[in-house]
Amino acid sequence: MAPVPTYLVTLVYVVLVAAVIFGAILAVFAKSILRAAAALGVGSAALAFVFFFLGAPYASVFELSVGAGLISVLFIIAISLIESLGEQRREP
Repeated sequence: MAPVPTYLVTLVYVVLVAAVIFGAILAVFAKSILRAAAALGVGSAALAFVFFFLGAPYASVFELSVGAGLISVLFIIAISLIESLGEQRREP
C-alpha cells in the first residue's frame, strides 16, 4: 500500500482545525442559544477527529462521546426545558 502524501495529511489537519475554530466562533457569536449549542457539538466532533488523526484514539472516543454527544444533548435539552417553562409562565 502506497504511503499517503504529506500535503494530503496537512490538508486534512487544516480542514479539521478550521472546523474546530469555525464551530467555536459560531458558538460565541450565534444569535440563538440553540444554534450555539449545536455549533459547540460540531466543533467538538471535529476536535475528536483531530485527536484520532494525531494518534490518540481513546481521547478521540472520549471527546466524541462526552464532548460532542453528552454535553451537546444536555445543553439542548436544558435550553428546550427553559424555553418551555418561560412560555408556560407567560400564558396566564
